[in-house]
Amino acid sequence: MKVLVSDNLSEVGIKMFQETPGIDVDVNTGLSHDELKAIIPQYHALVIRSATKVTADIIDAADNLKVIGRAGIGLDNVDIAAASKRGIVVMNTPTGNTITTAEHTIALMMALTRNIPQGTATLKEGKWEKKKLQGREIYNKTLGIIGAGKIGRIVADRAKGLKMKVIVYDPYIKPEVLEEMDLEPVSFVELLNRADYITIHTPRTEETKGMINRDVLFKMKKGAMLINCARGGIVNEDDLYEALNSGHLAGAACDVFEQEPPGKIKLMELPNFICTPHLGASTKEAQENVARDVAEQIIGYLLHGTVKNAVNVPSISPELIGVLRPFVILGEKIGALHAQLIETGVLEAEINYRGRVTEYDTSPVTTAILKGLLTPVMGDAVNFVNAPLLAKERGIKVVESKSTTSEDFASLIMVKIKSMDGENIVSGTIFGKTMPRILRINDFYLEAVPEGHMLLIQNQDIPGVIGKIGTILGKHNINISRMHVGQEKEKKLNIILLATDVPVGDSALNELLKLEYISSAKRIEL
Repeated sequence: MKVLVSDNLSEVGIKMFQETPGIDVDVNTGLSHDELKAIIPQYHALVIRSATKVTADIIDAADNLKVIGRAGIGLDNVDIAAASKRGIVVMNTPTGNTITTAEHTIALMMALTRNIPQGTATLKEGKWEKKKLQGREIYNKTLGIIGAGKIGRIVADRAKGLKMKVIVYDPYIKPEVLEEMDLEPVSFVELLNRADYITIHTPRTEETKGMINRDVLFKMKKGAMLINCARGGIVNEDDLYEALNSGHLAGAACDVFEQEPPGKIKLMELPNFICTPHLGASTKEAQENVARDVAEQIIGYLLHGTVKNAVNVPSISPELIGVLRPFVILGEKIGALHAQLIETGVLEAEINYRGRVTEYDTSPVTTAILKGLLTPVMGDAVNFVNAPLLAKERGIKVVESKSTTSEDFASLIMVKIKSMDGENIVSGTIFGKTMPRILRINDFYLEAVPEGHMLLIQNQDIPGVIGKIGTILGKHNINISRMHVGQEKEKKLNIILLATDVPVGDSALNELLKLEYISSAKRIEL
């Protein structure tokens, strides 16, 4: 089996490949897109970090590729959908650099507070600016943490050791779960009002992209400081410049940027802004950890078929994969749809299997449902291995039930999600042998293909509404590829699930919401 390592990888991982019988490894970094495309057909595995872009055409050329392994968490540089269609397993290593990133957050907070970069630079220039660079203590200050995942919790632990007060905002974790971790849960507004420092530890998703904008920054406590070691694009860099330049914020530190490298952006001109070139995971220990993890995972898959930390395939025995894979795909789609229907944290997932699917081990399907439910919130940190554990850590109660009979379909999966703002029901089945379909969304029954860019509209069942929707979308050059309508006749209500060729933009969405008979319109990505 041939393995290509196309990005810099710690020698620990390369040595593991070299010492494993049956594995032949080539290290070839710095390849251009065309160079990678030319040589990829001969390899069975590809090991990357963040530099290599594994696009759809690279995957199409990879005739023998079985697995892509990322030494790290982020998979923004991999076309996962294209890999899945080709049956290529995509793995990451989500736990190897958590401590390192948390420590870098604390380091940036300390450096920002005590003007260490500025002091170093001016002293090297022959200046002695002791009075100008006066700092402050972090003792007894309040640290606000956005996102209470593994890294956020480690940051909280280290901050407590520095005798800081720690408050946490994470709407997807029940407050009592945070309290059990000895963390104080607060609302987003309260965190902005109270925190002397705010640090971000969420993945970049559609929901978190640009979440720290002008409105948020100017609601922060005057004189507060912001640290971002999470993902570029969560903080609006132009708005951050304004908040720092105006003096509203005392300082900010970023390890990540919307474009990397960022070049000469305006933030670099400010003396109260410090930065590092995405060093959060750049320690010897972390790089050895992720190299060891990715090598172990790829060797295990190539030689023994063992699947670990895969983001696009669960661990299913070869005998059952043909039967269960369509249900796994359906389960993940149902979970993802649920995640986009709710606005707050999940309390309970009630999963009911009916019909022939109950003849098999449904645990991979349950895992897929949980992965779909958590991915819009946690991004690449969740996979088919850790989804049940992450759900448990977040206090999500999972209840499964089975019935051998299903009145209208050979197999049916019904999932009820209870959240802090109510509950939703989604059910689905498999048409033929491989085609997932959504059959129910709450009290509405339909038959929808769960795929691509979608728009979920709820409206009064009155003639002409669908025509007006089509007119507005057409005006914005948005083509409708599929339309599914479900009715609740007694209440004279409809839901319309539209599939569109491109995502529906804000202007089109706002125009739809102004229509008299439309009560809601929500973008869905499946």
